[in-house]
Amino acid sequence: MALIAVCVLPVIASYLTFYVWPPEGRMNFGTLVTPTPLPESILADTQGHTVGRDQLAGKWTYLIVAPGHCDDRCRQALYLTRQVRTAQAKEMDRVARVWLVTDATAPSASVLDGHPGLQVLMADAPWRARFVPAGEPRVWLVDPQGNVMMRYPDELEPKGMLKDLARLLKYSQQG
Repeated sequence: MALIAVCVLPVIASYLTFYVWPPEGRMNFGTLVTPTPLPESILADTQGHTVGRDQLAGKWTYLIVAPGHCDDRCRQALYLTRQVRTAQAKEMDRVARVWLVTDATAPSASVLDGHPGLQVLMADAPWRARFVPAGEPRVWLVDPQGNVMMRYPDELEPKGMLKDLARLLKYSQQG
């Protein structure tokens, strides 16, 4: 009887835990979205060089969607994504940051000076159609294959973002 109890009790406990007392918490801070590829169109950076979707692949990428005249929320998003990337220490080379400018306004040099390594791209119609209706500014996470896979809430929390990214970098061999 003891042998049967030792074998059956864990199975019964697992069913009770899963169906009767399901876990309520979630592991991620950002909201997982159905993975969709980035638009195929070619973008231009602030110097006029073209950047294709394939050039954005290969790294985990924070995509900050905001207009060129950067308000406080935009500055906060840029700052927090920089800090979260830097906090990854030896893994930070696996993370990139892209500011997708949604209007024709070029970002000011004073904003860009504090963000070395930030890639600034001017959005065209397909990119605006994909990202702008959600509101501005908005932070998205793109996987190394170029699929948008997570959206962060308007009120960014650096600890949650840090945990999400650290977990992805730990368990993913990509990027």
